[in-house]
Amino acid sequence: MQRETMEFDVVIVGAGPAGLAAACRLMQLGQESGNALEVCVLEKGSEVGSHILSGAVLDPKALHELFPEWQKNGAPLNTPVTEDRMFLLKDAKSAVKFPGFLVPPSMHNQNNYIISMGNLCRWLAEQAEAMGVNLFPGFPAAELIMEGDCVKGVITGDMGRAADGSEKDSFEPGMELRAKYVLFAEGSRGHLGKQLIRRFSLDQGRDPQHYGIGIKELWEIPAESHQPGLVVHGSGWPLEKGTNGGWFLYHMEERQVAVGLIVDLNYPNPYLSPFDEFQRLKLHPVLRQHLEGGKRITYGARALTKGGLNCLPKMSFPGGLLIGCDAGTLNFAKIKGGHTAMKSGMLAAETVHAALSAGSEGCEELSQYEQHLRDSWLYAELHADRNFGPALHKFGPLLGGSFNWIEQVIFRGKLPLTLHDTKLDHQCLKPAAECTPIEYPKPDGKLSFDKLSSVYLSNTNHEENQPCHLKLADPDLPLRENLPRYAEPAQRYCPAGVYEVLQDDAGNPVFRINSQNCVHCKTCDIKDPAQNITWVTPEGSGGPNYPNM
Repeated sequence: MQRETMEFDVVIVGAGPAGLAAACRLMQLGQESGNALEVCVLEKGSEVGSHILSGAVLDPKALHELFPEWQKNGAPLNTPVTEDRMFLLKDAKSAVKFPGFLVPPSMHNQNNYIISMGNLCRWLAEQAEAMGVNLFPGFPAAELIMEGDCVKGVITGDMGRAADGSEKDSFEPGMELRAKYVLFAEGSRGHLGKQLIRRFSLDQGRDPQHYGIGIKELWEIPAESHQPGLVVHGSGWPLEKGTNGGWFLYHMEERQVAVGLIVDLNYPNPYLSPFDEFQRLKLHPVLRQHLEGGKRITYGARALTKGGLNCLPKMSFPGGLLIGCDAGTLNFAKIKGGHTAMKSGMLAAETVHAALSAGSEGCEELSQYEQHLRDSWLYAELHADRNFGPALHKFGPLLGGSFNWIEQVIFRGKLPLTLHDTKLDHQCLKPAAECTPIEYPKPDGKLSFDKLSSVYLSNTNHEENQPCHLKLADPDLPLRENLPRYAEPAQRYCPAGVYEVLQDDAGNPVFRINSQNCVHCKTCDIKDPAQNITWVTPEGSGGPNYPNM
């Protein structure tokens, strides 16, 4: 197939905080050295920010380094944190509020800001374009360009293929974007990042990566209930024993509140539905008081890479680097990944620029990136919090939380002990026969809602007549194995109603994939017990279109 080819010095896959920070830093270094670079950023969403979903409270440390005058230049950090609260929900009605001295230092948010990460990415994109970055929204990177063991670029997805793979009248082949170096910043469970980790055995000798699913809603609440700058975190109910996770509620600007639940994807009960856990969470009096009388305006979901330092893969390979959540730089102890993603991208830019300035023509493995990472505050921060996730997984929220408090408060992250969690998330699922089904209350339409009305608020859209982007290695496996053994958990772990088990006219079960509903959270790619589902890029611009998330 004849494809159009474009050449760049650096191609960056993903216009999230890591990719955009890398692009901006590359242009800064080019201007400072007088050696201008051709940099391209690909973004699969219809616009920058449309696929970005995060809490989010931002530590502005990396932003200060990248743009010291960010306030003067209008960066959308308008709501400084004014108060922290933390709760343990004991049951559906009662809770314990932690006094400040019992809250781990990593959860303190002085000097941080409540933001929309999508809006910050839109602002970073404006800075990047003003410096000369080529930004291509609506163009997913679908394939790697390999020459031997070297990454030479990526191929964008074809446009205009029918569901059976044939070419429609509107067919346009994807472009080849070639570069001396490619930075992969696709976010959690990146489609190409996953391939690179496997191809180059980047996770060899590391703990297996761990994930959570984050489900978030944006609400507009009455003025009398609004407390700009209030940050509330909590754990406990409604998650059952053996299931880890936590919730957040942030009072933003303009009478908006962000509320969400993170469920660790190592949960054992196949009957658990993260979406429905979140819906009943909002009925608790601690959360209800902030939302009652308000209106839900946006919904979304996204996996997050939460394994931390112990699970970081090797991030360099011939021709490129993994950065941000594609590698797993999020600090889960802080529930923050924006500043760490940006710093990883900035370090990558500095490494690439130094190699190009020294005359590199590409295909070199930038192994020096690992040392630059080790010498940075990013590594020091992840190292100090390396035990946070494994402690919760091993000991549960109470004992694990106590361990983390002792390590963070008394030992300041310098405990001479490293905990490990070596069981893959999908391997933690138990057979349905060993678990108790969970009865979820019907949504009330005021605080709790159903999946389809929620997906509607995510503005998700895919061209219907296109190949399904949720690939089954064995199409018969869901009914043959997952249904009898695990009650087919895909119909519950998916937060968008993509997977259904229905009955045909003869009463036989039918497995249906409603790929048009997919919000690109990647949970199915992670949690499927048989690892039978692979998420690949759909046609350009498909997916959610998140405003202000």
